[in-house]
Amino acid sequence: MTKTNAMRLLEQSHISYNTAEYEYDENNLSGVHAAEAIGLPAEQVFKTLVTKGDKTGVLVFCIPVNMELDLKKAAAVSGNKKVEMTHMKDLLALTGYIRGGCSPIGMKKKYTTYIDETAILFDQIAVSAGIRGQQILIAPETLISFVGAREVDITKEMN
Repeated sequence: MTKTNAMRLLEQSHISYNTAEYEYDENNLSGVHAAEAIGLPAEQVFKTLVTKGDKTGVLVFCIPVNMELDLKKAAAVSGNKKVEMTHMKDLLALTGYIRGGCSPIGMKKKYTTYIDETAILFDQIAVSAGIRGQQILIAPETLISFVGAREVDITKEMN
């Protein structure tokens, strides 16, 4: 198991977590695949999406892997008129992470972070550990507190 920056930060803060590893498929970076691979329901595994608001700049949203970010809701909760996804090519420079391995923990800068309100329905949720093929299992309240996230309604059903 590779110890990631996200794990080191949690350990430095004496926060307990578990990890789950899985074989990721370069051709299938879907979070639903990750959920199946670690044996959790998709609504309990959260993907980390990086966006840009027209007024606030970079924003981070954590949502269940089987849902889609509702950009209108995202704009409303973050005080923007418009929110759009960042370009893949900008992800590493902004966060220090690559697509499929983006964790809400330990980004290069502290960005305003929102987590879908359904997270607190679970004893633990999974988020990327910062590399493909590895998830951090953590109590949602602990994650919310650690990254300073706000719980909001930001999703819609996938098309």
